[in-house]
Amino acid sequence: MKIVFMGTPEFAAASLKALEESGQYEIAAVVTQPDRPKGRGHKVQMSAVKEYALSQDLPVLQPQRVKEPEFQAEMEKIQPELIVVAAFGQFLPKCLLDLPQYGCINVHASLLPKYRGAAPIHYAILKGEKEAGVTIMQMDVGMDTGAMLSRVSVPIGPEMCQGDLHDILKEKGARLLLETIPKLVDGSLKAVPQPETEATYASLITRDMEKLDWTKPVTELHNQIRAFDPWPGSFTLLPDGKRLKLWKSRVQKADGTQGAPGEVLQADSRGFVIACGTGSLEVVECQPEGKKRMLAAPFVNGKHVKAGDRLA
Repeated sequence: MKIVFMGTPEFAAASLKALEESGQYEIAAVVTQPDRPKGRGHKVQMSAVKEYALSQDLPVLQPQRVKEPEFQAEMEKIQPELIVVAAFGQFLPKCLLDLPQYGCINVHASLLPKYRGAAPIHYAILKGEKEAGVTIMQMDVGMDTGAMLSRVSVPIGPEMCQGDLHDILKEKGARLLLETIPKLVDGSLKAVPQPETEATYASLITRDMEKLDWTKPVTELHNQIRAFDPWPGSFTLLPDGKRLKLWKSRVQKADGTQGAPGEVLQADSRGFVIACGTGSLEVVECQPEGKKRMLAAPFVNGKHVKAGDRLA
């Protein structure tokens, strides 16, 4: 079967790798976003999907927009039997959706119809979900609105961060993709429409979401810290105005109030504890401005924070 694969980040690269290593499919082209500057040095970098494709000598296409006539003409020339999409980053026009014999399918990192959109893994943890998963759907012109073909779920542990869940789901999604395609081709899969009344959306994570609001309940703050690890991170301000990123935490007390929100209740050889709107949060791992990630105990031992300090 001739497949065109469309994807960009590491999550998508796992599915491409599974297809290629299966030896069952001809990857006629790999479509990914154009190389873009990243990081502090703004060095231009290729996507994880492009890196893997080049390592396997697979042809790579990088259109600025998939609606460009030149790109659509290239796809017409290829005549794929199936298009597989995973975290690609652009909407596909109807002419591309209708092109392959078996349509276009999308490997989406949520249990649809929950968390349609750009950041489903972040939001599953941010909203305190107890499970997440991957859904493979038949694509239509909407945002992750197509009928569901298959899905797999995984539990979200109380200390699991976004990076942990991402790594589990990328492998689960890759395996589910290999199980789904043969059933799609032989007609044994029944596409199930998504119940629109249950739909929720996971919009882009933005930098203005990073700051911790200590008036919120401790569970919300703990979930934010987990959801934003390893990107973009969550921060608070120390009394001297410097940023302190919090990477790992525990709910010390889930309810009640103990001091003003943001007040350091305890700071000793075990680390430090912060009062929240309700409950209190134990900091396990943090990162002072301009420094590397570190355990909370040595941060306290360095006299960077003490009981009675107020974090903002």
